[in-house]
Order: sequence, then C-alpha cells, then structure tokens
Amino acid sequence: MRIISGTLKGRRLNSFKASHLRPTTDRVKEVIFNKLMGVVQGARVLDLFSGTGNLSFEAYSRGASEIIAVEKSPKSLKILEGNREALKVSNGFKVIAMDVFQFIKKSQEPAFDLLLVDPPFTQKLAHQVMEELQHSSLHKQGSWVVIESTKHEKIAESYGLLNLIDRKDYGDKFLSFFRHESIEESV
Repeated sequence: MRIISGTLKGRRLNSFKASHLRPTTDRVKEVIFNKLMGVVQGARVLDLFSGTGNLSFEAYSRGASEIIAVEKSPKSLKILEGNREALKVSNGFKVIAMDVFQFIKKSQEPAFDLLLVDPPFTQKLAHQVMEELQHSSLHKQGSWVVIESTKHEKIAESYGLLNLIDRKDYGDKFLSFFRHESIEESV
C-alpha cells in the first residue's frame, strides 16, 4: 500500500499480516479521490472503520484540513499509529479508538465534508451504517459519503437526505458515492 498522490505521494504504509484487514486497493482509492478531487482540499474528513489509515493518509496527503479516523480493533489501531509515526503525520489528524456505531450515536463533532466508510466485509454492515448515518449530524448540505460494500449486501439508493450519486462495480464489491442534498436539489 502506498500514498498515490499529494504531499506524501509514493510513501509506503507499513506492511502487515492481519487476517482481519482488507485494505482498499490503490485502484479503488484512486477512483475515490479522483472523483472527489475538488472536495478533499481543505475538507474535514471522517474515516469510519479506518483500519490501517490507508484512506485517511491519502486524504491528508491531498490537503484535507482535518481528519478523524475511527477504529476499535487494537491490532488495526497499532498499525494505524505505526503508519502515522512513519509518515510523521500529526497536525489535524486524530485517531479515536471506539466502536463506529457508538461514535455515530455519541459524537458531538461538527459535520464533516467527506465521510469515508469501509466496514468489514465479513460483517455486512454497510446498510446498517448508512441507516445510522442518515440520522446523525455528522454530515451537512453538500457532504459526501463514500462507502465500500460487498455485492451481497443491501445498500439503498437513498438514506434520508443522503442520495446515491454514483456506484462503481469492482467484481466482489461496490463503491457507492452518496451526497447530502436537500429535497429541492435531488429533484
């Protein structure tokens, strides 16, 4: 895994052996960030189920102003912190060791511009996460939510004001782009 663009371009993330992780491939990561090129610079980014921090560090490298990475697995947190140390990333980058669903319910954070969601495929949580997010204050008018899911999971066309804008098919998984839009905008 490597950072594909921005100030940290070409830097490698620490290698690891962990059966509980399935990092986002460079190909998928490139699609996400190319599609949201105008969104990331200066954005507040929330990375849910952040794992190694792969998506968080890419957003940081591309100029996000603030990143919060939420992860509960001690193994993943150790890898994430190791990557943060190796990349010398500190300002504007916060790691929260917490269950994602608890974070969504309890967070007092102001709304984010971009939410990156990569739940564990083995647990098929994509629909449940989107249902929780639709009722949260973690997004606002114009916010983007990008979620990875398996083809065998339910994922709706909209969740409240979060409306599907695009979906990419990658064999065994989908990459779905949702945007928070008012009723007038989505018509």
